[in-house]
Amino acid sequence: MSEALYVYQSVGVLVPLLGGAAFALPLFTLVIKRKVFYDAYTAFFSLVALVLASYNYVLVRAEGKPLLYAFGGWPPPLGISYEVDEFSAVLGVLTASVMFLIVAYSLWYTRFMRGYEWYYTLLLGLETGLLGCLYTGDVFNLFVMLEVLSISAYALVAFYRSRPQAVEAAMKYGIIGATATTIYFIALVFIYGALGTLNMADIALKSRLITAGVGPISPFSNGLFGNAFIAASLAIALSLWAFTYKAALFPNHFWLPDAHPEAPTPVSAALSGLVVNVGVYAVVRFLYTLFGPKSFLISFRDAVMWALLVLGIASGLVGALLMAVQSDVKRLLAYSTVSHIGLIFMGLSIGTSSVSEDVATLGLTAALYHTVNHSVGKALLFMGVGVFINLLGTRDLDKLSGSGKLSPLVMGAVIVGFLQLMGAPPLGGFFSKLLLYQSLIEAGLIVPAVLVIAISAVSILGYLKVIYGLWAKPLKEAPKQVAGMAVPKTVVLVMAVACIALGVLSPMVTGLLAGSINASFTDSGVRDYVNSFMSFAIYVVKYLGGG
Repeated sequence: MSEALYVYQSVGVLVPLLGGAAFALPLFTLVIKRKVFYDAYTAFFSLVALVLASYNYVLVRAEGKPLLYAFGGWPPPLGISYEVDEFSAVLGVLTASVMFLIVAYSLWYTRFMRGYEWYYTLLLGLETGLLGCLYTGDVFNLFVMLEVLSISAYALVAFYRSRPQAVEAAMKYGIIGATATTIYFIALVFIYGALGTLNMADIALKSRLITAGVGPISPFSNGLFGNAFIAASLAIALSLWAFTYKAALFPNHFWLPDAHPEAPTPVSAALSGLVVNVGVYAVVRFLYTLFGPKSFLISFRDAVMWALLVLGIASGLVGALLMAVQSDVKRLLAYSTVSHIGLIFMGLSIGTSSVSEDVATLGLTAALYHTVNHSVGKALLFMGVGVFINLLGTRDLDKLSGSGKLSPLVMGAVIVGFLQLMGAPPLGGFFSKLLLYQSLIEAGLIVPAVLVIAISAVSILGYLKVIYGLWAKPLKEAPKQVAGMAVPKTVVLVMAVACIALGVLSPMVTGLLAGSINASFTDSGVRDYVNSFMSFAIYVVKYLGGG
């Protein structure tokens, strides 16, 4: 029995291991005072997370089905389970990779920082929440992991608590963020009341059984209370409000331009490059796995998709326009995130019931590809520009003028990052935008396709503003210190190479991502997701029954 239940231990051990490492770190401060220990400790566990996340991705591709781990051996839906398909595995590798580079950058960034042990604790907590959200197979456990993620993020935004602006930004982020997670919790009440389960695969099964006229009957859970259509529709509406807040999609983007600039630079990279992805992931999981095009909410789901398309366009345009008028470089990059999240939502909203499965998966592939490109490019920009902010002690573009000359290598990496987000060939951002344009055309959405080009063109004004200010203008301020930058230089160089590789290797990358989308969100992919849950639960029931 133990072999059958715990064959995918790498799925179950990753998140608890990171969480345990985060909680244990402050205990070492009682006996160990040297910073090098905490540097090595955080880097080690971040590396372990990267190795395990990569192993899980390789394993799910080799197995050809989602990986399921039931905590305590309780069969889902009776207990909490993690279920990792190729989509969540890809985002897990992306998250662990970028977080490892952020931790490496932090070794340099925290060299003069007081309270670095608490910074590292929160950073590990942030990674715990990120991977927990991606791996969980239970909508209530998603709520728990969102709280872990959010609490870590709130505290990191307020890390420089001596700055009134940082405290204000964290309060705004925290108060509305707590409201968002509470609204999501209310949505769970409606889901459980309508379907009698909180397990994602079980919800996916029941939402399709109702369509088939069978009703919400499952061998493992049962119950239909009130009007299932109304209850599930309310649950989706409430959940998507919370998820679009986490993703910073217009008009729920208002917290981001204040929070990201005030956070420590590596945290800004994590917030813009990774945290917003959780909102994107949750929307995709709800609208394609739990309540997909074959569920009983077809008409309501289509309306939601059209609404997300409109919001995606608005987010892309608003973010691009507001970039051009910013003088705070980190605030400019924050609005860039709002714009790119809009593009991602335009891709994931294509999959209405009126389009073919091939077109829907093409849109999801474009959204996933652009998510990867944006994460790498945006983290690179925050950390690259962060070097100049650290050297001159300011985020003001006018005062940063000419600072790129202090380190041509870092400036070169920053230019690569900006070209990535602009969508300049041969970088990855160009090919993901091209794929997004193609998917919209094939879906018959000509105007949104043209608006992808318009949004990209408007955003160029903001990006060129930074490049010109950092490189072409004369240096105004004397740097604090230029030596000792081997670590940040290495990190930004690695990320710049990754941006180039994502473009040069575009056919291979697109093929891998398309395969992951097909394995996760086509009819057969969702069926595999449900079957992994079913086969595991049936095995346990037979074992308990002595069969």
